[in-house]
Amino acid sequence: MKKLAMALIAGAAFIAPPARAEVKIGVIVSATGPAASVGITQQRTVSILPKQLGGQDVRYILLDDASDTSTTVTNARKLITEEGVDAIVGPSLTPNSLALLDVVSESRTPMISLAGSASIVEPPVDRRRWVFKTPQSDAQMASVVLEHMKSKNVRTVGLIGFSDAYGEGWIKVMSALAEGAGIKVVASERYQRTDTSVLGQILKITTQNPEAVFIAASGTPAALPQTTLVERGFKGLVYQTHGVANNDFLRVGGKALEGTFVPSGPVLVAEQLPDDHPAKAAGLDFVKRYEAIPGAGARSTFAAYLWDAQLILNKAIAVASDIAKPGTVEFRVALRDAIENTRDVAGPNGVYNMSPSDHLGLDGRSRVMTQIVGGGWRLVQ
Repeated sequence: MKKLAMALIAGAAFIAPPARAEVKIGVIVSATGPAASVGITQQRTVSILPKQLGGQDVRYILLDDASDTSTTVTNARKLITEEGVDAIVGPSLTPNSLALLDVVSESRTPMISLAGSASIVEPPVDRRRWVFKTPQSDAQMASVVLEHMKSKNVRTVGLIGFSDAYGEGWIKVMSALAEGAGIKVVASERYQRTDTSVLGQILKITTQNPEAVFIAASGTPAALPQTTLVERGFKGLVYQTHGVANNDFLRVGGKALEGTFVPSGPVLVAEQLPDDHPAKAAGLDFVKRYEAIPGAGARSTFAAYLWDAQLILNKAIAVASDIAKPGTVEFRVALRDAIENTRDVAGPNGVYNMSPSDHLGLDGRSRVMTQIVGGGWRLVQ
């Protein structure tokens, strides 16, 4: 009997402890297609994301939507129904994020979008109760642009942007703010992300002799209107959105971009920030991690938005895992609630304070004005 007891004790030593529940995070980015310059940096960043969040093991399932909204929906349904993910991070683009509102709300799966438009999360009710985001909204950044225009005594502006939800959202906000600032919009044009020429639109703008032109676009396709403006001899001020803040844009636009003003998240100029800026430490930490990835190149605000998302999830998962087990509807509901109540998350792009009325949670500390000088980014004081 004694020998049997000893054998049972010895055998028990070789029995593995029960496996800890694994949190599954689906990540959807536009690593190919017209928005590849945005999504490829996020794709690279997945390799450096922590393998544990909130004290739980995490598995990331990465899919590329090729900048296509229908592929985004297919990817999301696959992640939810086949992989049983607990949350989705992404997509990279505004139209693609809007295409998932029904999908995530019906399945009760929280989503942290990596796209810019405020329409993704506002108002945060009904379908948008399940959606959050990390990039600064168009309205937040537009106010920085208008303040700078006023400081330069700009009185007339021409607008050109994507003919999709991203471009339309920006142009709507800019038009309203410009009117309030006493700046006249003398032309407003649109183009497709895949267009190879915008000469007709630029001619319509330049014939109105605006003192400034604002380009409501993102990624490398945003360089096309600017190169065309330079070719036509435009000498006024040019502004872009924060959707161009990476080195691929600088590479494609080249010398035509010199002097351009770009509102941005603080991570883009982390070294130039005052030491007391709340995003400086987190920004420098992220830049070090990202630029150590083989072949990654210089920093990207788009990549930093994904890093910000995991910082938020780190806090939220710790709360939700005390309420329910990952892989269940109860956990996804608890995770949504925890994200909505996340406070004081200092990331490379600012400090996030989510709430039931604010599914972005960024304030004025999340934005700076930069200028392209000598092929690089310079903080405008």
